[in-house]
Amino acid sequence: MKCNALLTVAPIALMMPVAASATPDTPAIPAAPVPAQAPQGADVVTTGVAKGRDRLDSATSTSVLREAEIAKLAPRSVGELLRDIPGILAEAPNGESIANITIRGLPLSSSGAKFVQLQEDGLPVMEFGDIVGASSDSFVRVDLNLAQVEAIRGGSASTFASNSPGGIINFISKTGEREGGAVALTAGFDFDQYRADFDYGGRLTSNLRFHVGGFYRQGEGPRRIGFDGQRGGQIKANVTREFTGGYIRLYGKYLDDRSPFYDSVPLRVTGTDADPKLSAVPGFDPTKDTLSTRALQSVTLLDENNQPILEDIRNGHRVKEQAFGVEGQFTLAGWTIMERFRYAERSGGLIGPFSSLMLTPVAALTRLGATGGSFRYATGANAGQAVADPTTLNGNGLIGIYNIRDRRQQDVGNVTNDIRASRVWELGEASLTTTAGFYAARQTIDTSILYGVAVSEIRGGGDAELLNVFDSTGAARTANGIYAYNPLSGTQRRTLRLAYTVNAPFASANYRIGRVSIGGSLRYDYGSASGQVFGVELGNGRVGQVARDIDGNGLISPPEQRVGVTPIGAPGLVDYDYHYLSYSAGINFRVSEPFAVFGRYSRGARANADRITFGAVIDNATGRLLIPSASYDPVKQAELGVKFRRADLTLNLTGFHVDAQDSNINTSTGAVIARDYRATGLEFEGGIRHGLFSLTGGATWTDAEIVRDRVNPAVDGNTPRHQASLIFQATPQISNDRFAVGAVFIGTTDSYSQDVNLLKMPGYVTTNAFVQLRPTERLLLSLNATNVFDTRALTSIDEDRIPASGIVRGRLLNGRAISATARLDF
Repeated sequence: MKCNALLTVAPIALMMPVAASATPDTPAIPAAPVPAQAPQGADVVTTGVAKGRDRLDSATSTSVLREAEIAKLAPRSVGELLRDIPGILAEAPNGESIANITIRGLPLSSSGAKFVQLQEDGLPVMEFGDIVGASSDSFVRVDLNLAQVEAIRGGSASTFASNSPGGIINFISKTGEREGGAVALTAGFDFDQYRADFDYGGRLTSNLRFHVGGFYRQGEGPRRIGFDGQRGGQIKANVTREFTGGYIRLYGKYLDDRSPFYDSVPLRVTGTDADPKLSAVPGFDPTKDTLSTRALQSVTLLDENNQPILEDIRNGHRVKEQAFGVEGQFTLAGWTIMERFRYAERSGGLIGPFSSLMLTPVAALTRLGATGGSFRYATGANAGQAVADPTTLNGNGLIGIYNIRDRRQQDVGNVTNDIRASRVWELGEASLTTTAGFYAARQTIDTSILYGVAVSEIRGGGDAELLNVFDSTGAARTANGIYAYNPLSGTQRRTLRLAYTVNAPFASANYRIGRVSIGGSLRYDYGSASGQVFGVELGNGRVGQVARDIDGNGLISPPEQRVGVTPIGAPGLVDYDYHYLSYSAGINFRVSEPFAVFGRYSRGARANADRITFGAVIDNATGRLLIPSASYDPVKQAELGVKFRRADLTLNLTGFHVDAQDSNINTSTGAVIARDYRATGLEFEGGIRHGLFSLTGGATWTDAEIVRDRVNPAVDGNTPRHQASLIFQATPQISNDRFAVGAVFIGTTDSYSQDVNLLKMPGYVTTNAFVQLRPTERLLLSLNATNVFDTRALTSIDEDRIPASGIVRGRLLNGRAISATARLDF
């Protein structure tokens, strides 16, 4: 990663105070001591604001999940965890990464977290949350290092971070405020996974403290793929030197992890588009099975330099990160200086099935150029034998055309620096808090996408066999189950070698007198994109498919006649600049001690990155923008809210209105997206406690529409895909210092599968359950179950209407998964 410009920045210090939950005080069994800078009962959030203050004195909508609450949720991924935060729509059907995340009706037109920034300890994980195949949640793991998660929705998020107009979600680490640690061992009851976690922190001297922690796990995972798909872990450490008026902290992170990527699976559908009836196909459980199979664990492809490589499909989504950071705080002439700096090397890859086809035998033969042909087993005990009646194969009569997508991430690292200075001016009975700062970042995107195509039966348990295809004359169309070393379309094989710069001065002022606080903030982002892209889609005679002897045996087999190559001698250029202004203004009135009202208006934006490099936005001959307005997508938000809090009751209600632009691509089809959206809604969050019983929950009602589509005006006025009218969460529990038992209900009403508003996806409610018991002071036993009732929670369908075959491709949340944990604190 080329980041010399920022490596010359001398990190001074950084402040990342830890906040506390706003829910009513619940004597839950703690998974670890609460950090010292967030005393029990405090109601302060520091993410996305100039200075931490009581939530009832802040014109923002915020939420906090503490470690004890996270342990009860037992999330298998970051996406699963975020489903429990009000106002956040998180789709997590793909496994442990590549979750689709958005806030308050902002569009979810493709994958990733475009309008939401995920942070670790106050700095962005990735500068752009929707880098194809390398979204921010891919590099975040939930383990014992995590103290809590803070989220700010809308509000000042657009001015206190770049590329975060929808909100910020900050994963805050422990820093050794209290002496002690823990070891936790976890095992799956009904799925194959074994995991070990540890952490320890404390003081080395009176002014020096540290924390270290991490995890390692291995197993097949919650779905049946036929091999160990989960292998790896991480370790994080930090050391903090305190001094009068501040501190300085050094920290590091090492992550090397593998997890399966779950593609869409077949579902049988009857009924109508408006009222579909979905069911499993015989021999395949859509919540527990995947298209992955032990029969296909490696494949030979040509890499980005057109050289043969053997790729291990068992790696699934592999992520590697080595990061180093410095943070600190000190005072100078009445000003509090805060500095954050991090350098992160990130790489890895994503290989597995993606947007595969599940067809009838006749349709599959036609699609593979073998009309009237036949199938034979390519692997397994029946290898070489003909499939007697493919229409009854496995009871479902389906053939899978398995797209093997290999997204190689040579470098997706970044370097970030945020420095700011704040001062509180006492003006008689009033006070004025001013902040000024500068943010700078460099993000590298050096990735390649390769493809292969295999043919298989549709069978669950990771037991599917590959099939060979023969045309009507008996001529082979495949070899060992492989049809091509390129996608069926012959396109979308690409290489990107890009570098992005982001710079942003920002300032804010907040005036408080009596019970009234008035604040405003400005941020001016300016940046650049430079580099090269390679792909046959750039045209001008570029070649993307050739015949080549990949296995080196001197013969050209049928699939070797369809070998994808990258036109490395004909790059397209990317070379442009952009700039935009963000602002936010709000007023908060503390009506009484437990009650406050607020209003806020904000304008922010998200600079676009790799998703606009192919298409009509950039002139790839010069690298300049053909459509300058697509370099960033503005978001305007208005909020009006009320907050009520007392010891046993918390109620927050916020109305919002959002206008947004989205310049994007559909990662499944490659189609260009250029739209304006509008959304209006209500967001509720609350909690109540009475004796041993407590209930926390939230709900978001949204009315969203596509205002204008510049590519397909036929969808103007339609509801955006995946946008439900209502999403909701509720967590009832009974707890004291020795035990806790409860459930987590998370649900959604129905939504449309695609923007044409034909096929509806049914709503659902998933139920998670937890039991925690502390038989001794230092031992905690936990039993956690996700999706207890094995609900078919459908998050997306690739088709926009019911096809004639009655088979659709859907992505679903994992089925029931039960795990047990024994944790020893010391």
